[in-house]
Amino acid sequence: MAKPIPRTRSRRTGRIGSRKRARGIPKGVIHIQASFNNTIVTVTDVRGRVVSWSSAGTSGFKGPRKATPFAAQIAATNAIRPVVDQGMLRAEVMIKGPGPGRDAALRTIGTSGIRLTLVRDVTPMPHNGCRPPKKRRV
Repeated sequence: MAKPIPRTRSRRTGRIGSRKRARGIPKGVIHIQASFNNTIVTVTDVRGRVVSWSSAGTSGFKGPRKATPFAAQIAATNAIRPVVDQGMLRAEVMIKGPGPGRDAALRTIGTSGIRLTLVRDVTPMPHNGCRPPKKRRV
């Protein structure tokens, strides 16, 4: 019979603090995904860990109003507000997609007080695309 390993220290006593702690983030990356139906704004640190995010749908817009530039503006404001409070000073912006909220979200980020060091369009472009369907025989 195997001998049990004695436990030298049990679980930490006391209250476990909140997992989501406020940490100072001087530089980050803001990802804007603008589709025809919605706009999603995600703020990450330099390593890619998500700090804050928002979308037009979570900002209270439903249906066709989610696809408007005003909804993208509100979503960008809701995503950026927490990181400005945590002390973000500089950010890179990655924009993906052809939606109507691209410019509105970028304009909102520019006026928020964060200094933009880079604005890059990372929309995926097909090099040859998908194979077309076969010809229709009538």
